This record gives sequence, C-alpha cells and structure tokens, in this order.
Amino acid sequence: MEPDLSLLKEMFRRMVRIREFELAAMDLFKRGLVKGAVHPYIGQEASAVGVCLALNKDDLIAGTHRSHGHNLAKGAASNKMMAEILGKETGSCKGRGGSMHIASFETGSLGALSVVGSGIPLAVGAALAFKIRKEKRVSVPFTGDGGVNTGNWHESLNMASVWNLPVVFVLENNHYGVSTNIEDVVKEKDLSQRAHGYGIPGVRVNGFDVIAVYQHALEAVNRARDGGGPTLLVTEAYRFEGHYAGEPEVYRERTEVDEYRKMDPIPRFFHQLTNDGLVTPGELDDITAEIRQEIAEAVQFAKSSPEPDPATRMDYIYA
Repeated sequence: MEPDLSLLKEMFRRMVRIREFELAAMDLFKRGLVKGAVHPYIGQEASAVGVCLALNKDDLIAGTHRSHGHNLAKGAASNKMMAEILGKETGSCKGRGGSMHIASFETGSLGALSVVGSGIPLAVGAALAFKIRKEKRVSVPFTGDGGVNTGNWHESLNMASVWNLPVVFVLENNHYGVSTNIEDVVKEKDLSQRAHGYGIPGVRVNGFDVIAVYQHALEAVNRARDGGGPTLLVTEAYRFEGHYAGEPEVYRERTEVDEYRKMDPIPRFFHQLTNDGLVTPGELDDITAEIRQEIAEAVQFAKSSPEPDPATRMDYIYA
C-alpha cells in the first residue's frame, strides 16, 4: 500500500520530532539536568515511525532502554516526555520512570524497559489477552540486535508462534549491543532467518527507508490482526550517536559512523519527497521549524514543572 501525501508528511513530521527531541535531551544531559543516562535514538527514526504509523491507536508497543523514539512515533506528547526525562510531576509517568522507563499509556505504550529483551514477554502477554478477548488488536515489541540472544526473545517467539498470537516482533539491527558488534556474537548475518525456526515469516527491510518499513510493517500488522499470527520484522539501521549520551565510543571508527550518516533517514526522505515533486522544500522546512518550536516549548515546560512531592514517594507501588 502506497501512503498518501498526508501520511507522507506525517512520517516526515514524526521523524523530525524524534530527532529534535533527542538533540534537546542530549543537550539537557550535558548540562547536568538529567539524572541517569540518555540513550539517543538518532539514526533509527524511520524504523519507529514506519512501524507505528502502521498501527491503530489501541494497538500496543513495548520498548527498550532506547525508546524515546518509539513513544514519540506512537503519538506521545513531547512536553510530557521531556518532563518525564527531567523527573518532573508533569511527566508521562509523573517523574517515576525517567528516560529508560518512559511510557505513554494513553497512546498505547506499555513502557520502556531498561533490561535487554524484557519488553518482549509483556507484548506477548498483551497479544494473548487480545486473542482471549477476541479483540482485533496487535502488539509490537521493539528490541535491538543485542536482544536476539536472550532467553526472553526465544521463549517469546516460540510461545507466540505456537499460540498464533497477534504480535509483530520488530528487531532493530543497529549492529551494536553497547560496544559488541553483532557479527561477534551471531554467525547468521540476516537475522530475519531466525524466524524460520519458529515457523513464522521473517522479513528484512532497509531501516533508513521509512516507506519500506511502513509497507512491510503494515503487511505484518494486517496479517496478525486477521489471525495469521506473528511476524519477525528486522529493520537494518544504525545509531549515529553512542550507546548513551557522552559515551567515548572507542569500539568503532569514526569513518564507519560517517559512512552510515550518509544514509540518514531524514534528509533521505526530504530529498525523496521534493525530488518526486510531492512537496516543496519550503513546506518541509516549515514543518521542521514548527517541530523545533514545539521541542523548545517542551524543554521550557519540563524545566518549569514542579518536582514530585516526596510525600507521594510510595504512590503507584504495588505488591
């Protein structure tokens, strides 16, 4: 299915929103305003946006420690997200989650989880609930290549395939699990081949091409929604920044990063839209300026928001 012009513009808008949000979050971290780490999603925007725009609002996603992009792609408010990163009461988790456990429940996010691969079983459980309730809903767990050798990953794919659950497993291969190159821990270079061990389709797509991601995601989502079961969707991408903001990055050469930056999904999409005559450069520049203003206001909202009241420290804790 070819996306129409309004959807193409929304793809651009959401990718720019993620990029500008992450740049602002990294700046706040460098200024010492963020407690804890920030794991930027820069370079992988096309994966989250392509997948999430193939979903309905009541479909659910589960993220990783690098999930600002996933939440924003699903429609989360940038001001509440920014406030959450600064640990403020107005944050999407009332300041309790921070960067690595951020969630936006009103837009269908089960939350980010810092333990590698730990969001996948949650999404499978949600999919089981959908099937039991006979709901036409789909769950999408995101994981990086670092998660493919965890027990959670294998057990979840196996259970979802045996029970024919409405799940789309999205594996964003950015080639590094912290500092470990995927080629050092996995012999098969095409990670989508792992799907065959569970009897489900495996699809490999260019993670810098938002339209390609969207089209393959939509096919997998529709299949799951119609009772066809799970799909493994592997998006081949790359993170342009370090594993976390301020990381030394001694494990990879700058020439490698520079080569991947040439495939940046945002300018790539900008040129694709303008070269095809679908929009003018000025229209996309206006969208970029609008998003930059939105993010600037989100930063001010977060900075000026109150800290959580220490008297509420035991709220939302269950046993």
